[in-house]
Amino acid sequence: MKGYENLSFLDATALAELVRKKEVRAAELVEAAIECIKKINPQLNAVVTNMDDEARRIAHGNLPDGPFTGVPFLLKDLLASYKGVPMTFGTKNLQQYIPDHDSELVARYKKAGFIVVGKTNTPELGLLPTTEPRLFGPCRNPWNLNRTTGGSSGGSAAAVASGIVPAAHGNDGGGSIRIPASCCGLFGLKPTRGRNPLGPDFGDVMSGLVAEHVLTRSVRDSAAILDATMGYDIGGPYDAPQPARPYKEEIGAKPGRLRIAYLDQPPTGEALSGDCKKAFMDAVKLCSDLGHDLIEAKPNLDAEVLSRAFTAIWAAGCASTITGIGLATRKKPDPNQYESITWGLYEIGKNVSGSDYLFAVQTLQRISRGVARFLLDYDILMTPTLAEPPVELGTFDSPPDDPLKGWRRSAQFVPFTPICNATGQPAMSVPLYWDEKGLPLGTQFIGRFGDEATLFRLASQLEEARPWKHRRPPISV
Repeated sequence: MKGYENLSFLDATALAELVRKKEVRAAELVEAAIECIKKINPQLNAVVTNMDDEARRIAHGNLPDGPFTGVPFLLKDLLASYKGVPMTFGTKNLQQYIPDHDSELVARYKKAGFIVVGKTNTPELGLLPTTEPRLFGPCRNPWNLNRTTGGSSGGSAAAVASGIVPAAHGNDGGGSIRIPASCCGLFGLKPTRGRNPLGPDFGDVMSGLVAEHVLTRSVRDSAAILDATMGYDIGGPYDAPQPARPYKEEIGAKPGRLRIAYLDQPPTGEALSGDCKKAFMDAVKLCSDLGHDLIEAKPNLDAEVLSRAFTAIWAAGCASTITGIGLATRKKPDPNQYESITWGLYEIGKNVSGSDYLFAVQTLQRISRGVARFLLDYDILMTPTLAEPPVELGTFDSPPDDPLKGWRRSAQFVPFTPICNATGQPAMSVPLYWDEKGLPLGTQFIGRFGDEATLFRLASQLEEARPWKHRRPPISV
């Protein structure tokens, strides 16, 4: 299709409308996306599994009548099962694993009309806030090829930021949608716990830390996609409070005068980089100029207690996953099979007792109630998304003699995002600032449990006041 470059930075909503009006055919969009992958992916390493034949078959068949019929889409190579397509979790131990069913979320993407053209790069087992697995190699940031895309949804972020597709799947256990959104200049929302389905393979992941959604260039796409995928699935342990109306109706609606608490220092006491401080205070001023009440305040929580409990659950989850892989592959887990940091977390996780695990869950639940009480007085809590701009690739490497070096370094990079995984609250990273080096820096907004609506209204207002859709990275379609 000639002139696809003029369409490649349209959002999914706009592309779907072109298909609906028969101004472009789904097959043309799919072919264009495939060509974009061939053109851009050798530099980015964002897409690790091509699905050309499957995507073409669907594009030329009877498409569902959904809100995104005919729009190309990418799946992160973690959790989201697509029948007949390999899913590796970023580890060589699952290179031969091919699901025999679709996950419920994938079924809902298909029903919405998306056509999946491939699967995206992720760190091994999704453990790190960067995307540099030994299996596939590093994913590179389209704004600077030597910088991280963030993780663990880094491949999806790089693909959307560069114009390969307008939206891509991600999941978020400690910030893994919001971190790459910040690193790549995108909008990224982690929805409320239970908003999107995890079935049929999971009831929850790591006692509710993990949520799934998408990375997008526009706020309206994120809202409309959540409308299409949200809702209880059979046997799920959680069901998020139902919204008053479709989220797409929040786009353009006035948010009112919000009480926004803001926190510019990491709870861990680590220093915030100068660029991140500048970006955050610029966002605070923007919100104030828009008529909101900005109050410097923070929840009363012990960062060390939070970190210990989170790490216990995270490490136990890693150990559980590796044990499951061993059973599925009939191979006893071995340190030579995994990256150093993965094995280091596995060793910690094996030693987390049942009582330790339950105490960690109880600790996070107690912290969650404290944060919820804090937000009775505020509509939103606002923080930087990250404590640093996108760091250089290799920053989180862990040598065999210090396998947890990368984990400790991660805590300095992402001190703000994990709290929302612990509490289950919705949170979004909004791309409001680019530094002097041309690197994007996101701002995080945390809503009350179940209140994505307020976040979408505010995000829409911010997008109108400080638009970012015109920004294109050096490596793009």
